[in-house]
This record gives sequence, structure tokens and C-alpha cells, in this order.
Amino acid sequence: MTQLKRVGVLTSGGDAPGMNAAIRATVRACIYYGIEPVLIKEGYKGLIENRMKSADARSVANILNLGGTFLKSARCQEFRSKEGRAKAFENIVTAELDGLVVIGGDGSFTGAMLLQEEHGLPCIGVPGTIDNDIYGTDYTIGYDTALNTVVEAIDKIRDTASSHNRLFFIEVMGRDAGFIALNTGIASGAEDILIPEQEKTIENFMESLQKSGRGGKSSSIIVVAEGDRSGGVFELSRAVEENFPEYEVKVTVLGHIQRGGKPTCFDRVLASRLGVAAVEALKNGDSGIMVGVRDQQVVKTPLDRAISKHNQIDNHLMKVAQIVSL
Repeated sequence: MTQLKRVGVLTSGGDAPGMNAAIRATVRACIYYGIEPVLIKEGYKGLIENRMKSADARSVANILNLGGTFLKSARCQEFRSKEGRAKAFENIVTAELDGLVVIGGDGSFTGAMLLQEEHGLPCIGVPGTIDNDIYGTDYTIGYDTALNTVVEAIDKIRDTASSHNRLFFIEVMGRDAGFIALNTGIASGAEDILIPEQEKTIENFMESLQKSGRGGKSSSIIVVAEGDRSGGVFELSRAVEENFPEYEVKVTVLGHIQRGGKPTCFDRVLASRLGVAAVEALKNGDSGIMVGVRDQQVVKTPLDRAISKHNQIDNHLMKVAQIVSL
């Protein structure tokens, strides 16, 4: 067991519902194990600007149910340089931090890994991103809340789509991964789902839409991940207008609404488990790893693997989507 006196916690990258729950769990796990927790504002920028403050159990009261991150998050170009990281480490030494818990995604974990490699600081990653694309965990913090937010929005859009013989293209987040699009598309009864992992041309999509028409569908919901390779929602909508004049085509880009909102019970529990696991990993002498959940069990994955690999789309789930959309 490693003797730890002070441990810092920060959030970095895009915000995700449940980050506050992870901060809360990290702080209270530190206190439980006799460690002084230190809150770091605005991610790695806060390390460079020395925006650190000691915390107690009450410092994280009443944040469990809040979306976003009360520590705030910020992009920090300076931290990308060796000089910037050296400056951050000087402040870490001055603050007498024995370890760091980083809640975020790929970019955040890259920063943690470099701090460890260049300066020997023990760092533990906690996966917080709505995209669910981090390797080494079945679920990332914020993903479940984002799914529920998207499904609720699509359910409302379907009401008006079915009332007016309309075809709605709904763009959801997922520049490099289609987890949100695939799962919400199935859950909301989408007629088609377009994701980055699937090679689908505009011509292929037109064929699918024609089949839907022959099947008697008078309205359609098409869920499109923002990183889809078929041209994007606006190009697709123009193609439909040209080839299917009987449809009134509408486009809805859900955007950052997917990041906000109160975290679901699932995300609150997941974040609490991983915040505690991160502190326990530091106590056990671990460093340069991410804590995640596989088959309901907490697991550890080296940060370099979590960064270099990505979760894969379930091909069976894609088949399910095809079958139930008939």
C-alpha cells in the first residue's frame, strides 16, 4: 500500500453528466482513507495556473445530481508542450500532490500519461465521455444519460413526423463512434441509422428509403451520427428532396443538448464506483491506468491501451437494428 497525503482531482475535455458524481466520490474516498483531497479548477489549465484548493466532504455536497462539472473544464494548448507540463508539475510539487485523478476522455488521458512518463507523477484515469468509445470499459460516465436525452427528444419529434408525412433526419453526437446513434436509433424505432463504422453511400440510403415507402411508411425518422460517411444530414436531406418529393424533409441537429441534464441513476452509480476505485488504485500503488467496468466488475487498463484502442460496435446489434426497422 502506498502512503498518500494529498491527491488532486480534475475534469478535462468535453463535459459529461456524472462527472460531478465522480468528483464527489473521489473526494470522499480520499477522506475515508485519510488522504487530503485537492480540487483543481479548469483541468490542466488549472494545474498550470495553480488553481488548486483543498477540499473536505462538504465541498462536494449537493453536486451528485448536477450535470456538467462544477470544477469546469478547459482546453489548454500550453499543456500540450513539454514546457507547459513542466510548469504544471512545478505547481504539483509545490502543492505536495502524491497523485492525480483525471476524469475525461482520450485527450485527458494522454495528458495524464505524459505527466507520469515525464515527471513520475502517479495518475489514474476515470472515463467521462458521452461517446462510450473508450477502450477498457463497457460504459463511460455520461453515456447512459446522453442516450436517454436523445431518445426523449426523438420520441417528441416522431409525434410531429407522423402527423405531417414528414421525414426527419436527426443528427446525434458521434464524430468517430456510432454508439449513441445505434442504440438510440433502435430504442426510438428509427427507420434507418447511419454511423461512421458502417460504409453506406447515399445510393444505399435511397434504396432503403424506397423499401420503407413500399412498406407503407408515410413518415420516417433517420438517426445519423455526426461522423457518418454518407455525406451528413444536410447533403442527405437534399438528396431525398430531389428523389422523393412526396416527403417533407426536416433536419434536427441535437447538438450539445446531449451533454447536459441531470445524470441518470446508472451514471451516478457508475461514477461513484469509479471515483472510489481510482483512489483505491492509487493507494495500491497503481499508476498510468484507467479504471473501468467490464461485466459489472471494476477493471484496470493501461492508459496507453485506453488511448490507442477503441470499443467496437456490436455487429449483432446492427443486425437487430436492420430487422426491427422493417
